[in-house]
Amino acid sequence: MKRYEGKRQGYAVSVTVDGWRLNPRLDLWNHSPTGFEWGYGGSGPAQLALAILADHCFDADQALNFYQRFKWAVIAELPHRGWILTSDQIDAVLCSLRDREPLLDCVAS
Repeated sequence: MKRYEGKRQGYAVSVTVDGWRLNPRLDLWNHSPTGFEWGYGGSGPAQLALAILADHCFDADQALNFYQRFKWAVIAELPHRGWILTSDQIDAVLCSLRDREPLLDCVAS
């Protein structure tokens, strides 16, 4: 099971997956070249949602399909100082989103 963790120190944020820096996946969509953010619905949170789902799903199309909904369901609600998400939690959210929109595929890692 993967573990995603976001930490804030002053104005700087860092996001890791299993202790390694999370790739922002600017190659898929460049919402925020200045970095990740969370706790609201802007461009930094969109980049974080996309990066987490691209890493979690191993599928760029899946990540691009879900990341805006995932941003609003999860990333916009994360606590300001820091957070941890597991792959099981992400799977549960993806399946919940799929249940609301049956035409979407649900990916289990």
